[in-house]
Amino acid sequence: MTNSYVVTGGGRGVGRAIVERLAERADAVVVVIEFDAAAVRWIDEHPARARLRAVIGDASDGCTAERAVDEAAAAGVLRGWVNNAAVFVDAWLHADPDAVTAAIGRNLSPAVVGSAAAARHFLATDRPGAIVNVSSHQAQRAVRGALAYATAKAAIEGLTRALAVDYGPHGIRTNAVALGSIATERSAGHLAGLAPDARADFEREIARAHPLGRMGSVAEVASAVAFLLSAEAAFVNGTVLAVDGGRAALGRDPEEL
Repeated sequence: MTNSYVVTGGGRGVGRAIVERLAERADAVVVVIEFDAAAVRWIDEHPARARLRAVIGDASDGCTAERAVDEAAAAGVLRGWVNNAAVFVDAWLHADPDAVTAAIGRNLSPAVVGSAAAARHFLATDRPGAIVNVSSHQAQRAVRGALAYATAKAAIEGLTRALAVDYGPHGIRTNAVALGSIATERSAGHLAGLAPDARADFEREIARAHPLGRMGSVAEVASAVAFLLSAEAAFVNGTVLAVDGGRAALGRDPEEL
């Protein structure tokens, strides 16, 4: 039997790693929702390209989500949905509260819309399924200047727990992964733009923030998500799994130099 999955924001970074991890199984088809068509061109050259589908559109749009459901259902039995799509917007509350509200919505809406589409399908087909939301350590410990992102991720963790309670009785499990600093194309671009001294400071701070002393890899995130989607996590519901090298567990000593 062919199983299918949907991953939003699956064209780059963490999303792409999740797609590739799920596609490692020969019986899996993965549908990628991506706003930027250029971000999914790699699918054409991928070894698993025959089992990868791209749906171009906004993950917060209900019609886009339903197209992804149709693609997944046509290819196999939809087993899991990953809400990974996110945007990073610099907006200070005192300067433009409307921009902050909009930025919160741009991060929260895709998770709400995607979860709704997945739940409707699981209920209509009377089959169990799993939803995984991608959150951040910022949901619990905000980073200065990222109010909108931190607020949205906190809401996504609340959404995760509420979905687990509402839909768990129907065999629909919902969990989240809360990420620490992960090495992606975006972080690499940031590092490349820094002067050597600033780069060294950044790397030193990353090592101090994570007890494991490094950034995580997209492959490590993908493995955690794949576990939460799998039958091995059949009794895991409503949890937020920290995939952060211990960052959330670390209480920085204020006297630490």
